[in-house]
Amino acid sequence: MSAPEIATVRALRSDVALQIARHIKRSNQSQVDAARQLGVPQPTLSKIMRNQVETLSLELLLRIAVRARLSVILQTGNDPAEAGAYVSGVEVAEPLRQKSRVAEAAREELLDSARRLSPEQRLEAHLRHSELVTSLNAVGRKGPVAARRKGETGR
Repeated sequence: MSAPEIATVRALRSDVALQIARHIKRSNQSQVDAARQLGVPQPTLSKIMRNQVETLSLELLLRIAVRARLSVILQTGNDPAEAGAYVSGVEVAEPLRQKSRVAEAAREELLDSARRLSPEQRLEAHLRHSELVTSLNAVGRKGPVAARRKGETGR
């Protein structure tokens, strides 16, 4: 495998482990109980919880995610930094911000729209969304640097 392929698999492995760990934390189960339920040894689950997954295969992590009934979406891209694993349809136990009625209505409309899409259309929409997020991140990385440079020349 090439270096970018290795980096992409490494990022996916880490993200799937993160999603499994979040699931276990939300379930309030002990590692022993969760390991028993997921059919893995407790030391393996401990590695997942600590994101020490270099020795675990991506396939094993995906099997564990399936056993946990997580709906995992894997994303790759031209750059290993674009790779990630996401869980769809999972609500965070405690929202970080107060919910806005407008945002909630928009979210519900988006979910309704997504339900009406075919799997191919949903994948295409997800890929387009990922491209937009990547573009926004690239602009965000360039923006503060450009602003600092501009401020330095203005002194």
